[in-house]
Amino acid sequence: MSSEIAAHVCLPEPRLSFHADRKSDHDIHPLRGLLRFGPHSKGLVPDPIRVATIAPVAQAEQLYAFMRSLAGKFQATERKDYLPEWPGFQTVFGTRVTGAAAGCHIKLDATFEGEFEASERPQALLAERLLRAIHELERSRQEFDVIFICMPASWSRGFVGRDDDDFDLHDHLKAVTAARRIPIQIVREDRALAYPHKASVMWRIGLALYAKAGGVPWKLADAEPETAHIGISYAVRPPSSDKPRFVTCCSQVFDGEGSGLEFVAYDAHEIEMQRENPFLSRTEMFKVMSRSLDLYRRRHAGKSPRRVIVHKSTEFKADEIDGCMEAFHLCEAVDLVQVVSETGWRGARIEGHRKPAGYPVTRGTIIGLSAREALLWMHGDVSGIKERGSYFQGGRSTPRPIQLVRHAGHGSWDDTAGAALALSKMNWNNDALYDPLPVTMGYAQVLARVIKRMNGLGSSPYQFRYFM
Repeated sequence: MSSEIAAHVCLPEPRLSFHADRKSDHDIHPLRGLLRFGPHSKGLVPDPIRVATIAPVAQAEQLYAFMRSLAGKFQATERKDYLPEWPGFQTVFGTRVTGAAAGCHIKLDATFEGEFEASERPQALLAERLLRAIHELERSRQEFDVIFICMPASWSRGFVGRDDDDFDLHDHLKAVTAARRIPIQIVREDRALAYPHKASVMWRIGLALYAKAGGVPWKLADAEPETAHIGISYAVRPPSSDKPRFVTCCSQVFDGEGSGLEFVAYDAHEIEMQRENPFLSRTEMFKVMSRSLDLYRRRHAGKSPRRVIVHKSTEFKADEIDGCMEAFHLCEAVDLVQVVSETGWRGARIEGHRKPAGYPVTRGTIIGLSAREALLWMHGDVSGIKERGSYFQGGRSTPRPIQLVRHAGHGSWDDTAGAALALSKMNWNNDALYDPLPVTMGYAQVLARVIKRMNGLGSSPYQFRYFM
């Protein structure tokens, strides 16, 4: 038996689109593309975007000053080989940011600080007080688009639970506000307000704010038409919960352009546990995939996709495969792909005379291990980002590939791997060139973490912008 593996293939860096009609408005660099062409949804977002606020009295002016700084200019002082200057929110997105009406700004009085310090369960007290403020703002819901919540460092005792208390303030607030369709942006004093590299902060907050207000910064330029991408993940509620322990969280069907940021969440009852991983019965998988497919049809005039690609972090059991095939029986092609993020593989680029090159493996490199398995380098060297040479995000370590295991589907790996590579650039809550996982997996994991804290799932789909 030979120890050699198949020859590698390098996929080009996926391009992003910044206009619905002008096909020339594209770039591989998301931030450079925004500066050149503006956002994909330019002119379709409220102008101005109105921001309500919740802050302690002592930090209120600091938060207002931070909001005003979104209109300023800041030179990049880190990641200079990637990050452009921040020229101001209106220049980037074509819309302004302003404070909401006078009644939409809540200051927590000084007495709360004393109560918080004296509390034996500061996380419960903090959550209750912030949610009371959010409910108060909800009475003026038509007067604002997004809520900024300032979190001073002195509140850090209340950010997570103690010992076996499965509490996370961020996820708890998102669970409540998402159910009420209220987008919030948490601004921590020890992070966003204190971070010295202001251009980085402005890009990250600016992107998140625009997306939470309903904007679409970019889409994928080279989309495969009539293709749907689904990411599925499982949430596990704590044993003390009186609700079903498992919730299947299925991120919305992304179309070929990577658009469609809605998802369905579904309480699963027929679950089999193997190696601490839940697997669905045929009936449960059919229900989840059918509801996801309905979202695609709703956005595409009732038409089913020609091809469906489903991503999951664990293997697809026989019953799960059967449930998917039953749900997608009208589709021409179905790919069920396990995405393994942790592998033992490494790769190094070798140039003349078998010497290591000065740059890592090219991002987009594919090596087929078999008809069912392939390695894909999501992280690696990228050309066309800097004026000269190549760009390696993070600039350190030997990049690991992810492993793609195909449990259904056939053909070359180019399309399957190319879709995963492109979807790694569709996270609007990050200013990086790409994420280590396709958005189908990254979003599903975020959603599952928050969904398990929601009191009732309901039957309506959710927009991801409420969970960002």
